[in-house]
Amino acid sequence: METSRTAFPKRRAAAERNRGKILDAAREAFADPTPDISMAEIARRAGVGMATLYRNFPGRQELLEALYADEVDQICDAATLQSGQSPAAALTAWLRLQIAFIPHKRLIISELLEHTDRDGITSHRARAVEAGRPLLAAAQEAGQIRDELTLEQIFDLIVAIAKINESPGYLQPLFETVLDGLHRTPG
Repeated sequence: METSRTAFPKRRAAAERNRGKILDAAREAFADPTPDISMAEIARRAGVGMATLYRNFPGRQELLEALYADEVDQICDAATLQSGQSPAAALTAWLRLQIAFIPHKRLIISELLEHTDRDGITSHRARAVEAGRPLLAAAQEAGQIRDELTLEQIFDLIVAIAKINESPGYLQPLFETVLDGLHRTPG
């Protein structure tokens, strides 16, 4: 009986697809304000069995940590200045990604804080700050964004607004006011 040598790469690719499906389903599930999303519900939404779910993520905490790290990776990867884009526009677009992530992050972070030390979450914030620092520096050097602000201060403003327990429709004008206030006024 002959076995195919390509079986293992196919299995690895399938395992990676399953992992991605689980993370996508978890991201969607945790955006739902219902706090009691079960692992079985995440497996059902991902279209995988419980064994596949637990093979990838032995417990809820590991799933939440992977989901949070994945979101931060996406935000870090997006911290780029596109050709023809002003530095202020690049920074603002990147901050909008952070803001869009907030509905997903609330439940994830609150659950992670119950079972994890703050250092893990803080290290992810530090990665995002480091990724965005060149965008802020470029916008400040171009005279488009206020010089006296640090990225940490901007993040703290966003987090402060995100802590308000209201609908996204209520919060969005507050976020827009912060983003508008970052710009240097001509004069």
